[in-house]
Amino acid sequence: MPGDRRLLALIAAVALMLLIDALPVPAPLERAGTSIPLTANGKACLAIMALAVVLWITEAMPFAATSLLVVLLIPVFGIADYRAVVRAGFGDPVITFFIGVLLLSAAFTHSGLGTRLTYLVLQRVGTRTDRVLLGVLTVGALISMWITDMAVAAMLLPLGVGLLRDAELLPGRSQFGRSLMIATAFGPLIGGIATPAGTAANIVAIAQLKQLAATDVSFLRWMLLGTPASLLMIPLAWWILRWLFPPEIDRLPISADGIRARLVQLGPLRAGERRTLAIFATVVALWLLSPLLGAWTGGRVALPVEAVGLAGGVALFLPGLRVLSWREAEAGVDWGGLMMIAAGLSLGLAVYDSGAARWLAWVLLGQITSVPDVLRPFVIVLAVSALHLLFSSNTVTASIIIPILVALATDLRLDPWSIVAPAAFTSSLAFILVSEGPTTIIPYSSGYFSIGDLAKAGVWMTVAAAACVALTQSVARLAGL
Repeated sequence: MPGDRRLLALIAAVALMLLIDALPVPAPLERAGTSIPLTANGKACLAIMALAVVLWITEAMPFAATSLLVVLLIPVFGIADYRAVVRAGFGDPVITFFIGVLLLSAAFTHSGLGTRLTYLVLQRVGTRTDRVLLGVLTVGALISMWITDMAVAAMLLPLGVGLLRDAELLPGRSQFGRSLMIATAFGPLIGGIATPAGTAANIVAIAQLKQLAATDVSFLRWMLLGTPASLLMIPLAWWILRWLFPPEIDRLPISADGIRARLVQLGPLRAGERRTLAIFATVVALWLLSPLLGAWTGGRVALPVEAVGLAGGVALFLPGLRVLSWREAEAGVDWGGLMMIAAGLSLGLAVYDSGAARWLAWVLLGQITSVPDVLRPFVIVLAVSALHLLFSSNTVTASIIIPILVALATDLRLDPWSIVAPAAFTSSLAFILVSEGPTTIIPYSSGYFSIGDLAKAGVWMTVAAAACVALTQSVARLAGL
């Protein structure tokens, strides 16, 4: 966006904020015999949220800078003390968890381990185009369960483009090129919901559930819903992409010997790859075992997932295990993402504590009580997907919608996790617009698919994702999970 348009967007955002703040406090909502007021502080929170949304949508300021502005505005409007605002965001243990995850992601990319794993998958699936497409979706999803989806898309892009160029399939003309490049986005997006480590939006959801609803979602509890939903989406994404973009060739003109030759060229596992794999495997094992360890010891021994994640990141720099230099870490880690998470937590807590989340929940989603339990996750997924079109960030979407749903669940005496889980998953499933996040922007830069191509596949994939989440949650409810 040109500089003059950025200035106009900033002026418009400030004007909107001041206008909302100057409006009179509306009359309380009357719902089921209960009065739900919007307080002056709640209205101020909505004013700040409106400014943030405009700036995030227009990108008039960098996302991270807008996030820091939000932290400053909350005390300026007298909603909360500055130190309390900072503690609510930057002081949350989830920040250290995300630092560890980002460092592991950087090591995965820098060491070359991600590239090797992709070629190993191709060696397994063969060179038939339908199998290659399924392989890219699968490897993208499986790796993205443990490191950020943006990093996985960045790893898959050069490999996919290399395969297409070897096959002399041209950007903008190849149907298989369209499906394969969209798969490099869909795979990581799908895998990102499977575990808390998959994407920043998951971490925001867990932190806000703990802050706002005193609901502690463990690594395993998240996986009981997230992993089955993610695995169900893989074959559906494969079918949708093959249906919309039928490949013009049956096989890639690269032989199994060619793939083996590329692996031979990579050579045996390098020291950095071995160390990354050892640290990564240890961290994952501790994440999965920490609830069991706490149960076995009666809570005497606890391994917080945040501490385990940070320990894994720190281990990458230890003598004898060193994989990254600090300069490489600085270059490979999205530090602005940390600021967005911190500001999102601060804003979410302010919106919730002021009562604005409760009021907004009944305005936007008050009719959800009339939806049958089995369809409620489906409706929430579609609603949050529509909201996501406005916000070019998974973290922003989670920060705004989750406090609203927690407030609604509290009023309706529903399990907060049952309401928040579909929204948390959907915050990461940005299938429709290229502008919704870097995971789609990265493969779009290859030129193999258009904005319309992604939107066409994304609409179908969103409906499929809603069905998968609804089915998984219904089965979990029947199983008493």
